Amino acid sequence: MAPKPWLLTTPASRGIGLQIARRLLKTTDLPVVATARKDIDSTKAQILDGLDVDPSRLSVLGLDVTDESTLTAATSHLHTLFPSSAHYLHLGFCLPGILHPEKSPSQITYTSALETLKVNTLGPLMLIKHFSPFLPRKSTTIPPPSSSSSSTLPQQAVFAILSARVGSISDNSLGGWYSYRASKAGVNQIVKTFDIHLKQSAGEKAIAVGLHPGTVKTALSKEFWGNVKKEKLFEADWVAERLGEVVKGVGVEGRGRCWDWEGKEVPP
Repeated sequence: MAPKPWLLTTPASRGIGLQIARRLLKTTDLPVVATARKDIDSTKAQILDGLDVDPSRLSVLGLDVTDESTLTAATSHLHTLFPSSAHYLHLGFCLPGILHPEKSPSQITYTSALETLKVNTLGPLMLIKHFSPFLPRKSTTIPPPSSSSSSTLPQQAVFAILSARVGSISDNSLGGWYSYRASKAGVNQIVKTFDIHLKQSAGEKAIAVGLHPGTVKTALSKEFWGNVKKEKLFEADWVAERLGEVVKGVGVEGRGRCWDWEGKEVPP
């Protein structure tokens, strides 16, 4: 019997993650796992608010990417909920992110820079460590998506990690944002390295990609909304839809690279 797929969004308490979790519930018939650092019950209520779906499909777990014990606890629970003999992770969105925008070297502080690297770079790395065992292997039989999920899900399993255009070294013409740029450049290297691992362990059945969502109307970017053209400032629900289309369409040919909300590659 073919193993059954499930979906992941981490974190999902607000912004892009919240909207991706809602979209996955609306457009598929699969179990969805979401995470939040705190306020688990209110996060679950936010995700389900106004949706005509079976609430039992949604599991919300406590997880903080800067505290590895919470990843261990969450994934231990998921191994019970989705044993690898009968289930596999088909689509994971890994979205931790914070921003301390240093405009000059004098504004860099050790504490803020370290926090940025812990959340933006080490966070995805720890998510890979703990969630990669749920991804399919070469021997895994991946069933075709159901009719209710086929318009949303990619053919192969995808582990998608939030990056940013400012993580591109070749595209950096403005400078500034030292720790954030460095953290996202690190994400792009992690995506590439993890994808090489997946190519060896899963062949074409699982890939890793980075995602650049553009400037989204979330708390992270609020300070800079006034500097962004109206047509380039996006609502989180629209971005969730676009990123879903990107991971569905990028295919095996686009593995190990970073893609923006338009489906265009962000150069390294």
